Amino acid sequence: MPPAGRSGRWLALLVLGAVLVVGLATGIFWDDLMKTSLDPKTPFQTYRPPRAPDYASDAAWALLPAHPERPDTADPPADVFFISPTTFDGGRDWNAPIDDPRADRVFRQVMAPNYAGPFLTVGRVFAPRYRQASLYSLLTLREDARAARAFAYGDVERAFRVYLQRFNHDRPIVVVAVEQGGVMAERLLAEAAADPAVKGRIAAAYLIETVAPASDTPLPPCRIRREAGCLAAWVSVPEGQFQRARILLDRALVWGPGGELVNLEDRPALCFNPLLGATTGEPAPARLNLGAANATGLEWGARPGFMARQVSARCQDGVLFVTRPKSKSLVRDGAWADRRRAPGFNLFWANLEADAQVRVATMLARDASVSPHP
Repeated sequence: MPPAGRSGRWLALLVLGAVLVVGLATGIFWDDLMKTSLDPKTPFQTYRPPRAPDYASDAAWALLPAHPERPDTADPPADVFFISPTTFDGGRDWNAPIDDPRADRVFRQVMAPNYAGPFLTVGRVFAPRYRQASLYSLLTLREDARAARAFAYGDVERAFRVYLQRFNHDRPIVVVAVEQGGVMAERLLAEAAADPAVKGRIAAAYLIETVAPASDTPLPPCRIRREAGCLAAWVSVPEGQFQRARILLDRALVWGPGGELVNLEDRPALCFNPLLGATTGEPAPARLNLGAANATGLEWGARPGFMARQVSARCQDGVLFVTRPKSKSLVRDGAWADRRRAPGFNLFWANLEADAQVRVATMLARDASVSPHP
């Protein structure tokens, strides 16, 4: 019979081994466990979505200027229509209610200051609340998830129509959209381009962290900086992570001819380089990085502290490869869900501000030159 001390040590080793096995298994299957926890487990066909927003009400807008229906002479010269990325994790719902408090907090603390903030000097910002598809719907290619994402587009379309009718007053428009919002914007631009009067007012469209097809684009791709009426779209991946880039493109969904979401398949993706202000494969050195920013938690309208020369970037095979930032504040962190949505910083904050300013100025100068003189 072994001594009690030796028996205790064996028991401790067995317990430690069991803990290590469980920990290893949990680590391996953690993504699957988290996805399962966010799965609504209800077929979308039988799902009852939250109540539709009424865009005649200010409560249906996440961001509005002080006097949305009456532009002021002190306002910047354009309007910015901003479509938010995912801020709703999921769980019971495929699509978010527009008054979900946690989703609204993520929007105000993270997404608005980092992605709408660069355009505050460019135009009055209009950001509709919409029944966005949950984060879970972006992590699976199930038909239910595609249906949830297509459903969300109906709100964005209605919001844009109300914006044009009530607020725009024939001003230049800059469309800014991120991630899931970028996919919504791709279709919105295609429909807007069918109306020459609306298409002629779009100074630029920025589809941030969005895979968009390079062919049959609703607006011509932005080829040079001093160009108006063009489309800038890109999705970024850390330099050297070619397999991640391939997986990202393989899983990307874009709009099919029947208004359904389909795989990109072997079509090339559009890649705009914010450091160069152009859709090109030419590499951009870090010295062109005017200022990255981590604006998370800043009060709306406050300008962040800029960190210049943080990254270089280059387009290859439809993906923007970006070098590792020098600042630790520009590295993804946070909870599991936070690391799978648009990051809480913007590597190109100052470049996007400057780029949009130039494109709006180009449109205004062009329109002035063709206007009949008294």
